Amino acid sequence: MPLAMTKDVFITCAVTGSGATQDRSSHVPRSPRQIADSAIAAARAGAAVVHCHVRDPETGAPSRRLDLYRELTDRIRDAEVDVVLNLTAGMGGDIVFGPTEAPFPVNAQATDMIGATERMAHIAECLPEICTLDCGTMNFAEADYVMTNTPGMLRAMGAMMTALGVKPEIEAFDTGHLWFAKQLVTEGTLTGPALVQLCMGVPWGAPNDLNTFLAMVNAVPADWCWSAFSLGRDQMPYVAAAVLAGGNIRVGLEDNLWLGKGQLATNAQLVERAVTITENMGARIIGPQAVRDRLGLIKRAPAGVAA
Repeated sequence: MPLAMTKDVFITCAVTGSGATQDRSSHVPRSPRQIADSAIAAARAGAAVVHCHVRDPETGAPSRRLDLYRELTDRIRDAEVDVVLNLTAGMGGDIVFGPTEAPFPVNAQATDMIGATERMAHIAECLPEICTLDCGTMNFAEADYVMTNTPGMLRAMGAMMTALGVKPEIEAFDTGHLWFAKQLVTEGTLTGPALVQLCMGVPWGAPNDLNTFLAMVNAVPADWCWSAFSLGRDQMPYVAAAVLAGGNIRVGLEDNLWLGKGQLATNAQLVERAVTITENMGARIIGPQAVRDRLGLIKRAPAGVAA
């Protein structure tokens, strides 16, 4: 592929995620207030987009509670710092099977599998500018856990996003996910040009070697907008790789807890490091309104609240 470095780059900060990181770092936010405060600090540091999950405020466990999403949304929108809000729609697609000789019944305590309308309830209520669409099914880290997003489920959720006027961020964990994303646009379920997040190095999706990364980049249609990230110690190298390959950036505590060896990071510190890398490469960091203009986003109040 020819070298086509991005000149105007936006940063997404993935603020907290749903992984079991809540007890590994005191900087991982739990309550809606903590998540909003961390998102706002990331925006001040240079993030144009904040990607948010919610957690149980007491335990830090991942949650789908609508009241937590509504509080988080209100706090971010009421802040004096502008930022594009991106909420996950990935929760509710988890199946954990029983042991290998008796996979059924599934592990009911660990499984969280619900219908498309329920998975989209907080999106319909909060009306973020962007929400994620995990565009495929994959084995996900643990031995018996499958992240489950069937074609029917993705078509249903994608149609709801389109009807709501919320921009899907297609999360592609492998090349087949991009293949199906293109099919959704061809069918008219999603409108093009699409927005894509290339998710590298997540077990057991696309490995984070550069050959695979460039294969993913080359599978994205030329008129689509894309970002990329990798995990842990590879987060910052992928800042440079994404910019060099023509894309945008994602950093944050969802994907990496560390600023350096033995030094736990905050979201703002990770964004600041990404800004430094990007600007030292000769690119420019753009803000939330420029992202809205580029992607055709509309900032709206939650349902039932006057704009």
